[in-house]
Amino acid sequence: MRIGIICAGDEELSPFLSLLKDCKITEKAMLKFYTGQIAGAEVTALFSGVCKVNAAIGAQLLLDVFGVDMIINSGTAGGMDPHLEILDTVISTEVCYHDVAPDILTEFHPWMESVFFAADPKLISLSRTAVEKLTPAGKVIWGRMVTGESFITDEGRQKIIEEFAPLTVDMETASIAHVCYVNHVPFIAIRCITDTAEHSGVDNFDENCAKASAIARDITVALLTEIGNVYCE
Repeated sequence: MRIGIICAGDEELSPFLSLLKDCKITEKAMLKFYTGQIAGAEVTALFSGVCKVNAAIGAQLLLDVFGVDMIINSGTAGGMDPHLEILDTVISTEVCYHDVAPDILTEFHPWMESVFFAADPKLISLSRTAVEKLTPAGKVIWGRMVTGESFITDEGRQKIIEEFAPLTVDMETASIAHVCYVNHVPFIAIRCITDTAEHSGVDNFDENCAKASAIARDITVALLTEIGNVYCE
């Protein structure tokens, strides 16, 4: 079994690279894919670049070129729920776009019953087991994430909250989940909070990105261990 790990930015991917054993680098579509072993699992990891299309390109290549059996999206996000603080982590149960008309997904390909891409139930369960064995810096919460094509500060925040009541917002997760959905591949996202309504803006993201990325990495690696325990027995 091979597991794909996709991050949006290089700083989110960086904590994984020192853990990769027997690493081989492959370049495709102007992206670098790092293949090796982490926690005994066969992994191909990359940073896709920011935004929905870049993330979708990376996810589809993980499936078509590297033959991964599941995809974990690891990295950072903006906190939307007022109870979330910087360096808390959210693990996805479902994901949707906040800037795509609903009927695009329900009336046309992929003809979904709702706008929400569900995370894989088995991966959710394994992530709970993994987190129980850790002492992360902040809280870990499972719930809804939303994705759109812009960095959310104050503008547009309230409208997204009223319409979707998400825990987090980012620019890639739903598109990765979308790719996994149409390919019938298990998916889950692990996103650590870099900015909130109280501490919003790009400056807060930049200040907290490295710490948040390392926290998301630690939870992802713990999940890899649990996946190995279940799928490699």
